[in-house]
Amino acid sequence: MTTTQRENYQAPAMANGMIGILPNAQPLGVQKIILNGVYDRYGTWGDGIENIVQGINFLNLNIAGVDTTVSEWKQELNMKEATLATTFTYGGKLQVTYTICALRQLPYNGLMMVHLKALQDVSITVSDTFGGSESARLTQTRFQKIERTLPLASATAISPTGKVQLAAAVCFTAPGCDVKGGAPGGAPKGAGNGCYFQKDLKSGETFDFALNGAICTTAQFPDPINESKRLALAAHLQGVDKLLEKHKEEWAKLWTSDIQIEGDTEAQKDVRFALFNLYSFVRQGTAYALSPMGLSETGYNGHVFWDCETWMYPVFLLMHPEMARSILDYRYNRLGKAMQNAQINGYKGAMFPWESAGDGTEETPVWALTGPFEQHISSDIGMAYWNYFRVTKDVQWLREKGFPVIRGIADFWVSRTEKNEKGEYEIKNVVCADEYAENVDNNAFTNGGAIIVLRDATLAAEALNEQPNPSWRTVADHIPIRYGKDSVVKEFDTYKGQTIKQADVNLLSYPLHLVPSRKVDKINLAYYEPRVDQKDGPAMTYGIFSVISSRLGDPDQAWTYFNQAYKPNQRPPYGVLAETPTENNPYFATGAGAMLQAVIYGFGGLDVSDNGIVQWKTKLPKQWKKLTITGVGPDHKTFTVQ
Repeated sequence: MTTTQRENYQAPAMANGMIGILPNAQPLGVQKIILNGVYDRYGTWGDGIENIVQGINFLNLNIAGVDTTVSEWKQELNMKEATLATTFTYGGKLQVTYTICALRQLPYNGLMMVHLKALQDVSITVSDTFGGSESARLTQTRFQKIERTLPLASATAISPTGKVQLAAAVCFTAPGCDVKGGAPGGAPKGAGNGCYFQKDLKSGETFDFALNGAICTTAQFPDPINESKRLALAAHLQGVDKLLEKHKEEWAKLWTSDIQIEGDTEAQKDVRFALFNLYSFVRQGTAYALSPMGLSETGYNGHVFWDCETWMYPVFLLMHPEMARSILDYRYNRLGKAMQNAQINGYKGAMFPWESAGDGTEETPVWALTGPFEQHISSDIGMAYWNYFRVTKDVQWLREKGFPVIRGIADFWVSRTEKNEKGEYEIKNVVCADEYAENVDNNAFTNGGAIIVLRDATLAAEALNEQPNPSWRTVADHIPIRYGKDSVVKEFDTYKGQTIKQADVNLLSYPLHLVPSRKVDKINLAYYEPRVDQKDGPAMTYGIFSVISSRLGDPDQAWTYFNQAYKPNQRPPYGVLAETPTENNPYFATGAGAMLQAVIYGFGGLDVSDNGIVQWKTKLPKQWKKLTITGVGPDHKTFTVQ
């Protein structure tokens, strides 16, 4: 994708699952660097909650010695290779092309490659300085030459409470140049000294150099200072060509799981862009999950919500199960905190927090009632765990990690329900998936999710030849789903048809499969669709509506909903997604997940069953000639619809 637009500019993050580098429309440098899994308590919320920590910005490049008036600016995103190249001319004298990537093979390293062409004789000074932020206060910068020749600049910073120490290191690869420490003329305000070199270029002459950097923190390393230096030096000694080659190889492996649409180039681009962003935000083997904004921003404080398991995880489960497992490991590693959370709230089992950050403590601001009451999050996690087993049939994983989580959630729901005089097990006083509805009884999605997880717990026990708790089945069979007139499921006991924030009842049709017939699916879709807040409702709802319409055999309506799921939320120049049509907070990875589910689970007809991944008969919209989904599941199967 190529653009020349610098106004109203929203860039995609260049990320590798551990660091997210947010580019800039301004020449050289980047806006910020987001770190996965690094949190401290700071900000303006006033409740002492953990926020994600920005990294030290080690890509603050500057070229001095020429008129810095910019012309002929152009930028190109290569999704296949995960690089972003920007070209411009400084003052009509120097043409600059620089390419940024977060190296996929090196989780803590970023690379900037620069190509210069002199249009007139120039004498330039190229410098890189370190940038701090609200959450990373610079404490020291240093320059040294390793073995007398290898230039290494480094910086340290500390998070607001001192909980986290950060360190970054950079190496210039500038053939024939003497790289020195410091910043000529002094570092910019708010930045720390780094390193620089000088270069004379004759008219027509070209020059290539590169800047490789690494960033580490005490959240992952006991000694981030020396580790960042080692990683920067090791990358430097591999050489730029080898770094880029390995980076491309790793992304080529990711793209073996792809979605190919024939007949609609615009939808193809948009779908691949959504996949590109989700793939950028997750990394196999890290035990980190996704926040709503991935590694593109600090929105929602970098916390992990149901957005992860309900909206983004289903894409990974089919396209890259090994990455899905890493997401699940995040919750498993915090199971102890979930059990503690249940205990302190008067329940048994595992009650996962609505907003999770570093250690799994509830991190929702006190003013938001979602924290103590939006409890369907535990079911969202439990269903994700059981679906992983259904796809992989990994019995050892189920025994060691899957069943302890599912069992804990089932025990929570047994203790959370209240038996009434009719013999029903009610779930009272919750915040719905439709967050406009607070402190209501028997929310459809909350009750439905509890039913599913309680049934899954029984199946999981039986798969391990263990005796299931008989209460799981008893409670599951008697949790009510309320019906009103004309087979419409009531969102909660006292629901009277008011505006809803987002899909709730319709989630019983998909992904829960709890509605008894296609006829009832259709009735509920027709009833709740006009009640959705189209101005301030988040993007996910219409992805669900699209899947349901596909399963009802209405590809034209599914197509309409598919477009409604993301097009109003696209922001220029690349089409990064905001949360709602009226907000400007990209990149909303949750919305990308819902849009992709409309393709994979809707038009593609894929689903997760007790027999693994299956495909049901579906129809494509008339705009598409053929849909091919490759690299699906552990066996990397290919599915087609045409």
